[in-house]
Amino acid sequence: MSVETIVVTGGSGTIGRAALAALNEHGYHTVNCNRGEPEGSPEADYRRVNLTDFDAVSAALSTVDPDAVVHLGMIPTPDHEPGHAVFESNAMSTYHVLDTAQELGVETVVLASSLSAMGAGFEPDLISPPYLPIDESVPLEPSNAYGMGKQALELVADGFGRRDGSPRTITSLRFPWVTDRETQRETFLEADRRLPGIEAAGRMHADHNTLFSYLDIDDAVRAIRLAVEADFTGHESVFLSAPDTSCETPTAEVVAERYPDVDLRAEFAGHESLIETDKAAELLDWVPRHSWRDL
Repeated sequence: MSVETIVVTGGSGTIGRAALAALNEHGYHTVNCNRGEPEGSPEADYRRVNLTDFDAVSAALSTVDPDAVVHLGMIPTPDHEPGHAVFESNAMSTYHVLDTAQELGVETVVLASSLSAMGAGFEPDLISPPYLPIDESVPLEPSNAYGMGKQALELVADGFGRRDGSPRTITSLRFPWVTDRETQRETFLEADRRLPGIEAAGRMHADHNTLFSYLDIDDAVRAIRLAVEADFTGHESVFLSAPDTSCETPTAEVVAERYPDVDLRAEFAGHESLIETDKAAELLDWVPRHSWRDL
């Protein structure tokens, strides 16, 4: 089945706007399903919808009859909403989207999961991964509402992937922090990104718990498009990451200082990422192209 019409939920957000623009550039008809009013996003069509309301999701998608759905419309961080709302936004909206997609015969769904599904960025304590670099076999052990919601999202997708008549291809993209070039320049290039500098800036807890990872927004939206175009059966979760860390200290030194007891599964000679993206390369033909060091 060829894909012509793509619904992007949360298309008025940072990643959503960029995803709509990229999909438009590749000839797709796009529909933004968002909870607010239209704000000049680059979609071809717009539907206002509360994504935690099943009837609203069903009605909105039914009027569009999409070939694919990219579900980005979730609370992006747990900082400004109560935990139950954050969890509901991730878990229940995903169920509503997948159930409606099954009812409508949608072939492909792409979901915004997160590195936080493993228990990462918003954990109150410092994490200690069992091995590095991590891959999709890493245990998922979140304790915060955001991470639990992302883990639940993937469990829901697993279930739909086992159903007869459900979307044929479901991809959960595990995003790290997705950022544009201007933010990279301010946060990385113009700051002291050695370990002592990160500590002095008060960023160590967050950077440690996200494995000093990031992802350029152009690489993120290219992964979304490739997931829409992917051809496999069932549900697959995929880690994404830039090719390097956000740290000026070489990766081997970062591991020795920050994760001294970890099982090393690779040798580090430079600033290599601590997140392996081989599965994304194999499944989606995706590799990261952008590094902040090239700015």
